[in-house]
Amino acid sequence: MKTVLISIKPRFVDEIIKGTKKYDFRRAIFKNAKEIGKVFIYATAPVKKIVASFSIGEIVADHPEALWNRCQSVSGIDRSSVFEYFKNKDVGFAIKIKDLDVFKTPVDPTRVIPGFVAPQSYRYVDQATNIS
Repeated sequence: MKTVLISIKPRFVDEIIKGTKKYDFRRAIFKNAKEIGKVFIYATAPVKKIVASFSIGEIVADHPEALWNRCQSVSGIDRSSVFEYFKNKDVGFAIKIKDLDVFKTPVDPTRVIPGFVAPQSYRYVDQATNIS
């Protein structure tokens, strides 16, 4: 199984932790998504830490309007932000967050990932990396 690190803005990370955001919207998705065992959440600036992990419940691929109709009540985001994010995209993705594990102590990625650079969207992480 592969491991992935995704970047999420802190305000959306807060919604995930509160349980109001149960899907994470993405413009691009991992190759061989069924092989992903764990997803780590990197909270972007000003936090700049790996704060949690989860398993993928499902990945829905569809037109942004259909994604919104299906996921809006558990999206943790407003409609205008979703459509701005998916602007000019015919297909988007919604990742269902399952088995969320919020870390008691967030992890500084520069200490566990050599040459760490925050991913624009996502990056694969070596499974030998001890993040949690």
